[in-house]
Amino acid sequence: MSQTNTLPITNNQSGRSMIEMLGVLAIIGVLSVGGIAGYSKAMSKYKFTKAQDQITMLLMNIRTAYASYPNYSGLTTSSAAEFNFVPNEMVIRSGSSHVTMNHAFGGEGFVESCDSNKVDCGSYNTNKYFGIKITGLSADACRSLASSDWGADGLISMRVNNTPKSIPLNIGDTGCLTGNANYITWVYF
Repeated sequence: MSQTNTLPITNNQSGRSMIEMLGVLAIIGVLSVGGIAGYSKAMSKYKFTKAQDQITMLLMNIRTAYASYPNYSGLTTSSAAEFNFVPNEMVIRSGSSHVTMNHAFGGEGFVESCDSNKVDCGSYNTNKYFGIKITGLSADACRSLASSDWGADGLISMRVNNTPKSIPLNIGDTGCLTGNANYITWVYF
């Protein structure tokens, strides 16, 4: 008689339990939410800085070009784009003569002599002044840009959603509304 060795069957498979997998998924979820929030904050900061740079560059180019002129007669968004006063990334052309400016937050921008009707300069409605207006701002973007330090060199008026604001802006008095329909106009001499 031969003897047969019968070995017990063992299962050496290893794996993760359902609870371990749920724990891993929970950790991934928390890290993802934190990453998305951080990315969103970084993008908002980038857009704010970019919009500030665009407006500053536009302002400096206009002030330099008109330094020897007595007024800003003839200054329009189209002429500013034609003479390269407007940063290239802001210029949108549709057709041969129609130009719009888009700022970093995606809304439209305008630059005009204050004797035009595109930019509401309040009581400064002569060609001795010019205005820069940006539209389509969220409440956060509006508050950030309205409360920025735009310097005192030539800035004489700021309007938020057509309401005159003091310069420098009183903290908490931005006049920005909820939603994405905010606009700001800066008036310079």
